[in-house]
Parts: sequence; structure tokens; C-alpha cells
Amino acid sequence: MSKRATREAFGATLVELANEGLDVVAVEADLSKSTTTATFADAYPERFFNAGVAEQNMIGVASGLASAGHVAFTGSFAVFATGRAYDQVRNTVCYSGLDVKLAPTHSGITVGPDGGSHQMLEDIALMRVLPGMRVLVPADYHAAQAALRLAAATPGPFYIRLGRAAVPLVHPEGFELELGRAYVLREGADITLAACGVMVAEALSAAEELAAQGVEAEVVDVASIKPLDVETIAGSARKTGAVVVCEEHSIIGGLGSAVAEALGENAPVPVARIGVRDVFGTSGEPADLMVHFGLTAADITGAALDLNERR
Repeated sequence: MSKRATREAFGATLVELANEGLDVVAVEADLSKSTTTATFADAYPERFFNAGVAEQNMIGVASGLASAGHVAFTGSFAVFATGRAYDQVRNTVCYSGLDVKLAPTHSGITVGPDGGSHQMLEDIALMRVLPGMRVLVPADYHAAQAALRLAAATPGPFYIRLGRAAVPLVHPEGFELELGRAYVLREGADITLAACGVMVAEALSAAEELAAQGVEAEVVDVASIKPLDVETIAGSARKTGAVVVCEEHSIIGGLGSAVAEALGENAPVPVARIGVRDVFGTSGEPADLMVHFGLTAADITGAALDLNERR
């Protein structure tokens, strides 16, 4: 499969939205080349604002622009945009219901050599607990384009988790994302693999491995973590009887928690969680870190087989 980083969609999609007449602006924290908002800055310099290395101020400026009627996107890295600026996101953006869209890049362990200080593994948990915040984790470049477009067209706060590393394309060009909808990418009757972000491609590969061993896995892309598509996830769980949740995030508070909460109330079945297990990241190449933290297709396959055997 061809590969592209989800962050590549950011600046390019903002340019498209502006060309189409939408009043989008971008506020950055001195990382425009890394986040690709530099592409938007080149095309629309009067709509681009660099707050410098001041992420809290970045959120404040974006909030002011949103209050003046603009659709404000912010960049930076996930660790800074959600962690360092959390008070501003909570009390200024969400408490006031402002039209601010956080779309930081460099999330998860696939940030790679930047190491544990920059590998944000708690951002989904931080964002999904905030009242009014919608949380999207696109699986590939095309889904990232769709997530940015959806956020721009929908009033109110959004968190869109983008990544640094190139990942396989699992959705077609022109894919449209719906808020609160999960997508069944492969049907199966024996076990459900619910995944988001970079783990969707891993789940699809695991499904191939499982099929070779006589286990038909259903793969669900949970791009919208909040609101969550409880109907699709619970329906798949009732059909297969077991769920493996796969995320490039801490197993605490992210997709695994969201799915377990939903299934506990609607379709109680055995659940296994693939994710980072309550530790910080570490420096290394993305592919090596996926192995180190147990986030590969082989790890998903093993968890699925084990869950099938234990239930």
C-alpha cells in the first residue's frame, strides 16, 4: 500500500478550504514546517499567525480569532498543544464553545527519535474528557483530509490527531468522514478488531494473518472517538463475541477505554487492549518502536488468538 503521513494533509487542506471561500485561519507555535501549516502561510500569509514558542498564547490567539467569526485551526506538536496548553483549551476553547480546531501533529510513539518527552500518549484521554470537544483520529492521509474538512464545516471545538510518520493508505481518495461514525473495513464473524489512526493498517494486516489461521476478523476503523459510534461497535461485538482494541496511545483513557465503557453498557463481551501500557515512550525509529511497544500486526494477531482461546 502507498504511504503518506497524515500531517501532510494539514496545510494542503487548509489551502483548499480557503480557496473554496471558507474563512479559515491558522495559528502556529513556531513549527509550521513540521506541521505543514507553512503551506497555508505561503498561500494566505494574511491568515497565518505565528505565536512563537508559546503554545498557551497560540490557543488564546486562536480563541480570539474564533470569537471574531473565523474558523481557527492550531498546529504545534500533540504533546505541547494538549499538555502545555490544557488550561487554555479547557477554560477558553471548550468552556466557551469556540470554533477552534486543534490539529497537532507528531502524536504517539511514531514520532520516533524525538523520544519520550515528545511522544504524546495521553492526548486522546485529555481531549475526550473535555465537555464539548469532538475527537477524531484519522487512519491515513485521505481520512485526515476528511477530518479537517469535517471540523471546518462543524461549529465548535475539535481535536484532530495527526502523525509524523508515513502510514499506508486504507481509504480511497475523496473519502468523506462522518462525525460519530465508525467504518467496517472488513467483515468477519469470529472477532472484532477496533482500531484508530496508524493502527488501522496494522489491524487490516492482522486480519489477513488471522484468516490464514482460520479466524475471520472484522476490522472497524473508529476514526471518531468522541462522539463514539456505539451502535456499530456494539453490533460488531454482538456478532463476533470478542473485541481487540488497537491504538497508538496509552491503554488508559483512549480508544480502549471508550470502547470498553460502551460495551460494558451495551454489549458486554471479552475485550483485549493493544496499546502502550502505562509507560512513557523512548527514542528509536518508528518501526522499531512499534515492535518494542507491541503495536504490530503480529501483536494484534496474538492477542486475538489468545482472546479467542480464553473466552
